[in-house]
Amino acid sequence: MMNPSAVSSLRTTWRISALLVLFSLLPTSNAVTVYYQAGTQAAMAAAASPTGNYTGPAAYSPVTLAAPAPPGPTAFPTQFSLQLTNAVPQNASVAQNGSFFGFSIEMSVVNQVIGFNSTVLYVPFLNLMANIQQRVGRVNIRVGGNTQETATLVDSTPDGKILEKDKAGATNPTQTPPLIFTPDLLYMLRNVSDLVNVRWYLGVPFNDTSNFRLEIIEQGQQILGDYLIGLQAGNEPDLYANHGHRNQSYAPGDYFNDFGLLINAMSQDSSISPRSRDLLLGPSIQVLWTPEQIWNTGFVTAYSQELAFLSVERYPTDNCAVAFPGSDSTFHDPQQTFPTFLTHQSATGLVSEYLNSTAFALQNGKSLLMFETNTASCGGFPGISNSFGAALWGVDYALQMAAVNFGGALFHVGGQSVSYNPFTPPPTNESTFHQWTVGPIYYSALVVAEALGPSNTSQVLDLQANGANQFSPAYGIWEKGALARVVLINFVDDPSGQSDVFVSLGMSDASMPSQVDVKYLLSPSVSDIANFTWAGQTFGDNFASDGRPVGTVNVTTLPCTNGVCTIHVPAPGAAIVFLNSNANGGNNQNDGVTAAPATTFSTTTYTRTRNTITIDPAVLATSNGHSGSTYEQLGSTSADANKNGAVERRSVLLGAGLTAAVALVAGWLVL
Repeated sequence: MMNPSAVSSLRTTWRISALLVLFSLLPTSNAVTVYYQAGTQAAMAAAASPTGNYTGPAAYSPVTLAAPAPPGPTAFPTQFSLQLTNAVPQNASVAQNGSFFGFSIEMSVVNQVIGFNSTVLYVPFLNLMANIQQRVGRVNIRVGGNTQETATLVDSTPDGKILEKDKAGATNPTQTPPLIFTPDLLYMLRNVSDLVNVRWYLGVPFNDTSNFRLEIIEQGQQILGDYLIGLQAGNEPDLYANHGHRNQSYAPGDYFNDFGLLINAMSQDSSISPRSRDLLLGPSIQVLWTPEQIWNTGFVTAYSQELAFLSVERYPTDNCAVAFPGSDSTFHDPQQTFPTFLTHQSATGLVSEYLNSTAFALQNGKSLLMFETNTASCGGFPGISNSFGAALWGVDYALQMAAVNFGGALFHVGGQSVSYNPFTPPPTNESTFHQWTVGPIYYSALVVAEALGPSNTSQVLDLQANGANQFSPAYGIWEKGALARVVLINFVDDPSGQSDVFVSLGMSDASMPSQVDVKYLLSPSVSDIANFTWAGQTFGDNFASDGRPVGTVNVTTLPCTNGVCTIHVPAPGAAIVFLNSNANGGNNQNDGVTAAPATTFSTTTYTRTRNTITIDPAVLATSNGHSGSTYEQLGSTSADANKNGAVERRSVLLGAGLTAAVALVAGWLVL
């Protein structure tokens, strides 16, 4: 007889149904973001387009901007040397986790991006997360944003959905709709984590400090367990007064007091565990207050026990004048703004405001998170946010944050009316024939994951390359105390090849290897909104991806001569130079060459079809990595049962000869 712990382990193994991961393109809602007011999508596209012809959702905008002209040989030397040390330099960062680059998903769109409910998860999303897990072992995701502030957990919604938006109740300037959501949303997150190692940050509603709604903590801790890693207390409190969430005199001291009220409310709730009470993070301010104004209130000292992380949020610019016509926001012309993203100054300028705070956080035993960021707030810029230039910018910005001791960075995911999404599902009425759109920021995530690696020991240094030239930044990555990788970026757009750079790498205290492996992030132009490749693989253009990279991995092996390795970086492009032959980006600690196999999920079943469909038994046999030739129990999920914080339901599939008829009724699975 099996002992109880073995039985429990076996049950956990089969918690999620193989059928669950067959679903790929479930219907998604067209009301996709907090910025949904009439005319927004058309106005955003028209502002970025000389002709203004495109009026569809910004997430799929075909608008293409003109690439900046090359700076010329005087401003941009194309040959330079980098003399490195094998030993870790004193000014390198602290050891960074490979999961440094994560995602922030607006709460109001989780049923479009993550899953329809706990039973049906979106397979492209699972695949996209699995790609990163393969490289670094885990992914950190925040579910929240403006819509978390008024969210209320309810037992059920009138139409059975996991969340509903009250658009009629949106009264503030950002038109953020109040939300209601059910526990099934949390079960959905847990079921994702049971398939892919995703860890979650949740937002605590902060709009009513006299009656904190703590149900998201109570049920979140029970359902997510150790997959819950943080609880955000207040989203952009420095904007509360402007957005009508507090009175006009609201100041850092008031946030300090409100944070204390939340701690007191949690301490009086006996159902909240001691661990959950110590998962808070703040202040998550944007631009109107400085972090120092918060630190000077005594915030960290007073609440050190409860603070798991310190946090800020920042976008380099905004497109609010277009998103909210008639507001007093400054209009930023996309064509004139584009070059500002194609320089190292964009990254260094952003992080310079936080150098004091990252040091302060470490001195107090904390980690400072960039909790929400992307190219531009209020939806981004079509032509910039979805361009190859944004991919290069994302790599530079993330590594710059790592170099100055941020503890992580979460790039925001909105809905179809924003152009900066790392990934976007198709519109509802196209979900049966269109796949997902993978944006440039997701490519940035893959590059940064491979640059940092899975050991959680990588230390990062901005090498001030090429005389600190703003068009060719470079980073050294030291892993386990030795130089392991170098990242090179070329922001210049020049199809002639005359702006390609050639970097001579050497070491002063050790010998360079006889050869190095190089992987390239490439596209013909910084203004391209398609044709991106990472190491020869791509996720295709708009509506083209099921979350799995397409193509053969291309690793370039270059010889080194007399202790010098010369690396060619096209204009535009980025490269990771692997000094230890670990160029496959895998999470396999025993083999530096072979990548760990990626867990991917089949996308063969479509929803909202008229008739019952038959799934080929061979597909069922291989869809979740299980053999159909043996007796196996494969469970799906249901909110009716609870096992170790996740839902559990079972069905039995027999033999390779099984023919499965799956009836799909309005997106629900009926066996």
